Amino acid sequence: MLIIQPSGGLCNRMRVINSARVLAERRGDALIVLWYACAELNCSFEDLFLPVHDFTIHNIRSLKDPRKLFYQLRARQRLGNEDILQHKTDGVLHEDFFRSLKDPVYVFTWEHFYPSSDYSCYAPIPSLQSRLDALTASFGPRCVGVHIRRTDNAVSMGKSTTEQFITLMKKELDAHPDTCFFLATDDMAEERLLRETFPGKIISNPNRTLDRNSVAGMHDALLDLYGLAATQKLIGSYWSSFTDIAADMGGLEKVIAGQDSLT
Repeated sequence: MLIIQPSGGLCNRMRVINSARVLAERRGDALIVLWYACAELNCSFEDLFLPVHDFTIHNIRSLKDPRKLFYQLRARQRLGNEDILQHKTDGVLHEDFFRSLKDPVYVFTWEHFYPSSDYSCYAPIPSLQSRLDALTASFGPRCVGVHIRRTDNAVSMGKSTTEQFITLMKKELDAHPDTCFFLATDDMAEERLLRETFPGKIISNPNRTLDRNSVAGMHDALLDLYGLAATQKLIGSYWSSFTDIAADMGGLEKVIAGQDSLT
């Protein structure tokens, strides 16, 4: 049995679960996922996605939840984020470490440890799918996604500046004047600036809630993620799992502001 407690925000959790699915398949294990509703993601799995059938989800709202304590005590081996980080290379667990894992094993992490681009287990609930369909219907013939990460990600802010995003967006318009942009950002000042810079070219999820400590905020985060994945190309932020997962989900060409060449 593999018990996984994915940590972090929405995209960190999605890629941890994807990694756990690969690990469980390699081990021939049943997979148990402990989905912890907390300030950084305060909703249940089923508030976002349809029920899954190939693994079990337990929604917990306390680190002292009896189910969590039961699985921790039952595990013969308990691994934290540092254990995963120290025993992987390029997102893959070292083979000797894999073979050393006991049964059952409990893993708490926000690290991905097996690459997987299979996101088929994540199907938005009908109300969110309807909103997503209405949003993407406005994209037009060519829509480029733009993800600008701000607020608490200092690494991203230092590397992917506003000026670099604007330069990349102007480059897209020079090559394809009919391009529009779907903007996902946690900074409304950035959105206002881009709307002024590119009048009539910016599409976003209107009236969105940025507070992830709420179901409404997580609904809007998911809409932004799936909206980005539905574009033709992605201009994204450095050191952002949100950018990476959106590109991976959509199979998109990805350009990172401040990192990739402008040529």
